[in-house]
Amino acid sequence: MGEFEKKLAEMGVSLPDAPAPAANYVPYVQVGDTLYVSGQIPKVGDTLVKGKLGDDMDTVSGAEAAKVCAIALLAQVKAACGGDLDKLKKVVKLTGFVNSTPEYDEQPMVVNGASDFMAEALGEAGRHSRSAVSAASLPFGVAVEIEGIFQMSQLPKDFLRRPIAHRALHDVADGRPENSRAAIAAAIEAGYGIEIDLQLSRDGRAMVFHDYDLGRLTGDKRPIRQREAAELAQIGLLGGHEGVPSFAEVLELVDGRAPLLVELKDQHGQMGKTDDALEQAAAADLAGYNGPLALMSFNPNMVGRMAELAPAWPRGIVTCGYEAEDWPLLKEATRDHLRDIPDYDDAGCSFISHHATDLGRDRVAELKAGGAAVLCWTIRSPEAEAEARKVAQNITFEGYLAAIPA
Repeated sequence: MGEFEKKLAEMGVSLPDAPAPAANYVPYVQVGDTLYVSGQIPKVGDTLVKGKLGDDMDTVSGAEAAKVCAIALLAQVKAACGGDLDKLKKVVKLTGFVNSTPEYDEQPMVVNGASDFMAEALGEAGRHSRSAVSAASLPFGVAVEIEGIFQMSQLPKDFLRRPIAHRALHDVADGRPENSRAAIAAAIEAGYGIEIDLQLSRDGRAMVFHDYDLGRLTGDKRPIRQREAAELAQIGLLGGHEGVPSFAEVLELVDGRAPLLVELKDQHGQMGKTDDALEQAAAADLAGYNGPLALMSFNPNMVGRMAELAPAWPRGIVTCGYEAEDWPLLKEATRDHLRDIPDYDDAGCSFISHHATDLGRDRVAELKAGGAAVLCWTIRSPEAEAEARKVAQNITFEGYLAAIPA
C-alpha cells in the first residue's frame, strides 16, 4: 500500500472500483504527464445522491455529496495509475457543478467538500485551483458533479527509498543467476527494488534477459531473438536451476511486492526507431498489472513509444557519458546527441538512470534542478554508494548488500 492510500485508510476511506462511464466517453485521458478525469457524480453503493441546493438539499449535505465525487475522482486516478496512487504528483484543478436554484449562492461551500477532502488526504499534493459553478440541472438529478485535472507520472517514492538490485539480487554462488526468478525472489525477501532487462523472443514475447546473445548466461551461442519463448524457458541459466523467464511470469511473481524498474534493451542498433515489437509485447504484458513499476531504455525512441502504449507508467532514460571506447558501434553523432539527454521532455520522462562515474555532468544537475529524479548505475561497494548519493537519489547496485534507509 502506497503513502496516499495509507493516509486514506487512516481516514477510514477505501477507494471503490473506478465508476464506468454513463455515456459515450472515456473516464480519463492522459496527455503527457497531465490526466484529465471526466466529471464524477455522487453515488453511495448503488444509490445516487440526488437533490437541488436551495430547494430540497442543504449546504452540508451538498458538501458531503462533493466529497463522494472526490473519492470517485481518486478511484479514476488510481485506475489510470495502474493501481499505484503514489504516481499522482498534484491535483491541478477541480471544476464543480452544483445543482442549485437561481437564488442559491453557496456553491463554493458545497465544492469545499471535495477540496477539503483532497487537501486532507493528499497534503500539499492535494491543494489545487478550482471553479464552483451553478447548474440548473445535472444528469439523473444528482446534486453535484466534479471533474478534475491531475499531474501524473512521478516516480513512486519507493524507487527513491529502496536500493535497486541490478538484474535482481543475483549471486550464482547461491544459485541465483542475474534476471532469474530466484534472484527476483531474493530481492523481494530482502526488501529491495528490482531492475530487470527485456529482450524479444523469435515469437514476439518479452523475455527477462540482458544480453543479445545467449552465450554468456546459458552457454547457447545463438541470439535470443532466434529462439521462441517456449525454447528459452527450457534453456538453463548457468549457475541456476531455471530457464529464461518471460516478462509476464516475472510480473506474476513480483505482484506489486517490490518496485520494479524495467529496462527495454535497444532493438535498433543505433538507438533509433525500432520495429516496435518489444514495445508492443511489453505493453501487452503490463495490461492489468498493479504495483510500483517504471520503464526505461537507453533508446529514447523506445521510451517515447512506451509513453503512447503504456502512458500510466513512469518513464526514464538510461544515460551516461557515451565515451567512444564504451560505445564503439555507435556513430559519433549519435553519441553526441544522446550525451546531452535532449529527449527527456519529449518522451514524458520523470527520471534518469545515469552512469555513476558521470554524475557530475552539468546536464544531470540541470535535469535534477528541474524536478527529474536521478538514479544511477551500477554501484558495487558502500564507498561508491556514498559518493554517488552526493548527486543521485537512489542507486542500482550489485556485489554487496546495500543498506535500506528507514
